[in-house]
Amino acid sequence: VLIEKVEDTGSESRIHDMEEYMTKSRTGRGVSLAMYDMGLPTVISSGGKDASGNFLSSYTKYTFNRLRLWDKRSKSRSTDRNLKIAFITLDALKTKLAIPDMVIEKTAYIYRKALSMKISRGRSITSLTCAALYAACRQTDTPRTLHDIAQAGNINKKNLSRSYRDLIKTLDLKVRPFDSSEFITRISSEVDISEKTRRVALNIISQAVEKEISAGKNPLALAAAALHISCVLNQERKKQADIAKASGITAVTIRNRSMALRKDLGIKI
Repeated sequence: VLIEKVEDTGSESRIHDMEEYMTKSRTGRGVSLAMYDMGLPTVISSGGKDASGNFLSSYTKYTFNRLRLWDKRSKSRSTDRNLKIAFITLDALKTKLAIPDMVIEKTAYIYRKALSMKISRGRSITSLTCAALYAACRQTDTPRTLHDIAQAGNINKKNLSRSYRDLIKTLDLKVRPFDSSEFITRISSEVDISEKTRRVALNIISQAVEKEISAGKNPLALAAAALHISCVLNQERKKQADIAKASGITAVTIRNRSMALRKDLGIKI
């Protein structure tokens, strides 16, 4: 017995793991805040036939032509144009900075909230998008600095800081300071520091946190100083200038922070 228009529940392609199963389902992409239409676009076909292949009447054609026209006009609103530009920029930042999807979704949520409260008036879309991304990184403990995001977004760091402060104040966002240990892996990977030295640097950071030495200090500078001390202790020859370049902290700051850490923790070199 043949059933007309039977539904095929099988897979569209070969699937090797659960991630592919979730992404290659027949229902299409999942809903995402990082798309201006949230992944739910309206598509009105311009063909003159219905789903069964029958020709439409002239009245039905006229009705759908009007619907198609108003659908197009509804997508030309200033809010939609703003979201399109912002999320194209956000997608580029995601690629440049290797940002996880979770952080991108959080960024899109913050940006949409800022847009609804009209914070974007008189401000650059790129600057506000970068500020939302930095706020999302702070809330999700993703180690990305203002300098990293400003450089990736090709904007002035001062403008980015101003937009970020406006977001924090207007949206009343709660952010925590970065943990210095989060930057250890990032810096040591760029300078090619051994795993043993990384562990010693993490131990130094842990002692500094226990003794409350890290309070009020730049977490990136603290991480760079801990790595520099660890390299000296393990006799791993790494130039202070290389660590400074990888961390974006000046060599003078690293030297001063290293001296303070050695004095407070009683480390003898």
